[in-house]
Amino acid sequence: MSNKPPPPRPAPRLYLATPVVDDPASLVAELPALLASADVAAVLLRLKETDQRTMISRIKALAPAVQKAGAALLIDGHAELVARGGADGAHLTGLAALEEAAPSLKPDRIAGVGGLATRHDSMSAGEMGADYVLFGEPDEKGQRPSPQAIAERLDWWAELFEPPCVGFAVSLEEAHDFAASGADFVLVGAFVWTDPRGPKAALIEADAAIKKAHATATASQDPARQNPASQEHG
Repeated sequence: MSNKPPPPRPAPRLYLATPVVDDPASLVAELPALLASADVAAVLLRLKETDQRTMISRIKALAPAVQKAGAALLIDGHAELVARGGADGAHLTGLAALEEAAPSLKPDRIAGVGGLATRHDSMSAGEMGADYVLFGEPDEKGQRPSPQAIAERLDWWAELFEPPCVGFAVSLEEAHDFAASGADFVLVGAFVWTDPRGPKAALIEADAAIKKAHATATASQDPARQNPASQEHG
């Protein structure tokens, strides 16, 4: 039996939430350069509510720009539109939504879930086959846990469970802190799109922040780095 510690988790990646999309034309034009500028694993498409045919058309307009950049396109809710629009999966809110949508998404498409108020809910989502769990998003009233509570939940999950965890960050500081706490992905949205320098600059900065946080956290957990003398007589 080996006593070697498990390999460190890979550096976290960005998960970019779009603004609510009505006309996708400007986003289609902007996304290729934006996704090329940083390590974005996935894009969460938030669609303006309208008829299904229109929403499917908007998904189809955006999917190639995201997928050609090597990222996955997930739809916020609307699991029934994923296959018809050519998306890669859906983000669902709550265990009931996950249970309802999973048969139509799994195993070929991604089923991520948030709205997990308790640790028990989070574990239930993992048992139900969620491809990731999201911590820290606002509820229907716009309320969310404190950044410290979100970081603690991420740390707990990363320590004990295999499925990836995602931290919902509303600022650059939260993106850094959640990456340091063990998030596999950091979901960023409004603070990127509203940055006065433009979303590209904000996205690059967020990417650098989460990579730096991960590198610092990894180094602090490496016994050899903590005690360089231990390497001298290896």
